[in-house]
Amino acid sequence: MSDRPKEVGTFCLVLHSHLPWLAHHGSWPVGEEWIYQAWASSYIPVVNVLNRLAAEGRTNLLTLGVTPVLAAQLDDDYCLQQFHTWLGFWSERAHQMAQSGDPQVREVAAYEARTARQTTAVFEQLWSRGASAALRPLVDSGAIELLGGPAAHGFQPLLDDKVAAFALQVGLDDTALRIGHRPSGIWAPECGYRPGLEELYAQAGVGHFMMDGPSLLHVDRSTADAWTVGDSGVVAFGRDLDVTYRVWSPRRGYPGGSWYRDFHSFDHDTGIRHARVTSTKTDSKDKAIYEPDAAMGAVGRDADDFVEVVVRRLESLRRERDGKPAIVVAAYDTELFGHWWHEGPAWLEQVLRKLPAAGVRVTTLEDAKNTGAVGGAAQPQNSSWGSGKDWSVWAGVAVEDLVEDNEALQRRWRKISDLVRTDSASVTRNPALDQLGRDALLALSSDWAFMVTKDSAAGYARDRHNAHHGDFNKLASLIEAGSPSADFALERARAHRINDGFLGHLDGRLLH
Repeated sequence: MSDRPKEVGTFCLVLHSHLPWLAHHGSWPVGEEWIYQAWASSYIPVVNVLNRLAAEGRTNLLTLGVTPVLAAQLDDDYCLQQFHTWLGFWSERAHQMAQSGDPQVREVAAYEARTARQTTAVFEQLWSRGASAALRPLVDSGAIELLGGPAAHGFQPLLDDKVAAFALQVGLDDTALRIGHRPSGIWAPECGYRPGLEELYAQAGVGHFMMDGPSLLHVDRSTADAWTVGDSGVVAFGRDLDVTYRVWSPRRGYPGGSWYRDFHSFDHDTGIRHARVTSTKTDSKDKAIYEPDAAMGAVGRDADDFVEVVVRRLESLRRERDGKPAIVVAAYDTELFGHWWHEGPAWLEQVLRKLPAAGVRVTTLEDAKNTGAVGGAAQPQNSSWGSGKDWSVWAGVAVEDLVEDNEALQRRWRKISDLVRTDSASVTRNPALDQLGRDALLALSSDWAFMVTKDSAAGYARDRHNAHHGDFNKLASLIEAGSPSADFALERARAHRINDGFLGHLDGRLLH
C-alpha cells in the first residue's frame, strides 16, 4: 500500500438500531424475545467493540442511530429485570446442551456458555441501569455520533406536517433527556423522504440526515458528496450501495460464508444455533457443526476484502473527480452485527482498525459535514430504502387499509388537540391528551405496515396496529364526550401493554 496517497478518502459507517415497541408483549416468535436476542447478540457486543477502541483514545468511530422507542425499552426497569433473567436461562440452555454425546456439539455448548457468562458480566457492570448509561460515555468522549429520530418510528412521508413535526420534537427531546446531548442528525425512519421534510428538520434544529443512495442518484447527485437539500441548509448523506452491499444485500454478502454460524438452524432442545452455514444449498439437518476458530479466520479474510473494496472505491472516485477526495457512507441495521451475523462485531472491530492503516479517514457524518463533505445542493424526490426505493412497502395495496386508518387517526387527533387547547383555560398538562399522543405515535409506527407487506408475522402486526388504534379511539371518544375526570379517561384508555414511563415527557398540547 506504499504507493497509495496518505489519505485516500473518507469512510462513514452508520448503524441504525431499531425494534418496535415489544415490551410486555410475550415471547418468541414475537415480542420480548426479539429484544433480548438483539440485546445479547448485537447491542452489547457492538458497544464492547466501541469501548475497546475508545479506550485507545479513538474518536469519531461511527455514527449510531438509536430510535426513541428502542431506547425506552432498553432503559425500562421491567425489560432490564427480564433480560437479566433471560441471560440466566441462556447459560442454563448452554449447560443443557453440554450434556450431548457428540463431542463437537459439546464444544459449541462450551463456547456458548462462555459467551453467556461474559455477556452477563458486561450487562451487570455497564448495562444494569439501562442502555443510556452505557452509551453516554461514548457520546461524551466523542467516540461516536448519536443520531436521533422521530418518536415511535412513523413513516414520515405519510404523516401530516404537524404530526411529523410533533413526532420529531418528541423524539429529539427523548434522546436529550436520556443521553444529555440533543442530536444534530437523525436517521429518518426507513430513510423515508418527501420534498418539504427538510424544512421540518431545520425548524427542529436538525442539521443532517440519512437517505438511501438512489434518492440522490435519481436527481444526478453522487453519494460521493453530501448535499444540502433545497434551500434549507439541512444536509443529506446517501448510502453507497455498491460498498454497503458487499457486506449484506438481498442476495449476497459476507454473512452467507460457509464458516459463519447459521442463523436459521438451531438445536431444538435448547434453541442454541449450533451449525455453520456450510453452503446456502445445504438443508438445515445436514449442516456441519459450528467451529468458532475457523469462523474467526473467515472474519479476518472478509475484513481485509472489505478494506480493499473501500480503498478501491475511494481511489476510483478520486480519479473520476480529478483528484477531489470523496466520501463513502455504508449503513446497516445494527442487528446485522451479532444477531443476524454472529461474527459481525468481530468483523466490525477489525475493519475499524484496518481502514485507517490503509489510508482511509474514518469518521462520523457530523464530522464529515463539518470538514468539507458537502458538494452543493440537491432536491430529491419521494423515496425510501425499502423495496423499489419508493413508498410501496408502507403505502402499497397490501396495507391500504392501514394507511386509511392512519390518515383518519391523524385527522381526529388534530381536531381533538385543537378543541382541547381552545376550550381549556388551564396552562398545565392534560394527562389524557398526553396519553392520546402516545397511543397515536405507536399506532402510526412504520413497523406494522412493513411486517404486513413483507409477510413477516403479518397477523401479529395487524393485531398491534388494531390494538393501538383501539387504545387511541377509546380515549379519543372519552375526551370528545367531555369525561369529567381526565384521570378516569386516562386510566380507562391506558393499555396494560404501554409502560407508564414510555415518552413520559410527551406534552400533548404541543401538537398544533
